[in-house]
Amino acid sequence: MSLCVKNNIPNIYQMIEIGIQVVCTTMTRSWNFVDLFAGCGGLSLGLLRSGWNGLFAIEKNSDAFNTLKTNLIDPQPKNRLSSQFNWPDWLPINPYSIEELNKTYSDKLLSMRGELDLVVGGPPCQGFSLAGKRRSDDHRNHLFEEYLKFVELTQPKIILMENVRGIALRFNSDKPPYSELIKQGLEELEYQVASMVLDASDYGVPQRRKRYFIYGIRKDGLFSSIDEFPLNKVIQKHRFNFLVSKGLDPYVKVSAEDACSDLLTEGFETKDNVDTKTKGYKELVYNKPITPYQVLMNRHCGPNMDSMRLAKHRSKTIERFEQIHKFCDKGVCLSKEDREKFNMKKASFTPLAANMPAPTITTLPDDQLHYCESRIHTVRENARFQSFPDWFKFTGPYTTGGHRRKSECPRYTQVGNAVPPLLSEIIGYALLSLCSRSKGET
Repeated sequence: MSLCVKNNIPNIYQMIEIGIQVVCTTMTRSWNFVDLFAGCGGLSLGLLRSGWNGLFAIEKNSDAFNTLKTNLIDPQPKNRLSSQFNWPDWLPINPYSIEELNKTYSDKLLSMRGELDLVVGGPPCQGFSLAGKRRSDDHRNHLFEEYLKFVELTQPKIILMENVRGIALRFNSDKPPYSELIKQGLEELEYQVASMVLDASDYGVPQRRKRYFIYGIRKDGLFSSIDEFPLNKVIQKHRFNFLVSKGLDPYVKVSAEDACSDLLTEGFETKDNVDTKTKGYKELVYNKPITPYQVLMNRHCGPNMDSMRLAKHRSKTIERFEQIHKFCDKGVCLSKEDREKFNMKKASFTPLAANMPAPTITTLPDDQLHYCESRIHTVRENARFQSFPDWFKFTGPYTTGGHRRKSECPRYTQVGNAVPPLLSEIIGYALLSLCSRSKGET
């Protein structure tokens, strides 16, 4: 961390507030968005904090939707620098599938034509992910068609779709990748389309998480051509000032240690965990943030964060973790030989390196090992790696298993599926910057 940035920590948030005021006051109207496949709200949170006006968010799973509702719909303290959704009266505040929304409220969606500025969303990515089974027959691969149906009904001025990089790869040589099918579908709906890949670790997120974004503009909308909408270039242009405004060093990526060294348990006091129905778990008694990133995450929260439950490992598991710390390389996935040596059945397991960003956070709690302690991460530590602020509350069960995996979305899954809020925030600023220069800014 550079000295000049580190010594200006007390002024960070004044800079942020000034920046938001500048964005808002230089625009003569507010710009609105709808979030489809919203999950627990990571993408929405970043857009709201950048100055976008949220209309509503669609999420099918009740666990994930309840987390979104708790943080972004229900009333919140005014000092949190995040707006709430201005939910329409015609749409009950409930979890919905995108199919249900398009079918039940098609007339209302049609009435939004000409009024909706931005549609965002990330259709489920498990079928495309290189980290998963990557099945071409996964029914979730076709949910983008409902996204296109929503776009057809509402005709937003701008669209933004997020997914894993695997969406741009072919399943076989006979069919184009799904990214190309999405592009073709949008072009048929009179959109000009481009794409980009962003690494979250370039924007203050302590995680090497690369994501594929498809974005587009209506041909008869705000811009004459996609060349007038260089979203990727504008994001890069704003990167330096964005990170400095957050109190982060633009030349050094936030590491795993920077992210959660204030959440270590060895030598610190623990207490009974109370935000779970299962008894017998402990959590850390939190003291205070240490690094600039921790200060950023902990603002407006203090010691009262949730999802701090520590795992209960068997003694043999702890011994295995100690051996992995001692003999295996940090920051890289264990080799097949190492997994066999430690009698591990998991196909992927990574001990984190203290001085590097974490690898991509997954939906499973036991895919990664803490950078210096012989345990897996808490939900809160994973949320730190995703850049969720400490005040953001996660609801529902911590984990699930068996047949319940098809219906439940526990906290670890909610965090692992989310778009990092810091990443979506800088995207939001870049979008507003472009909108302020468009012919639609009147």
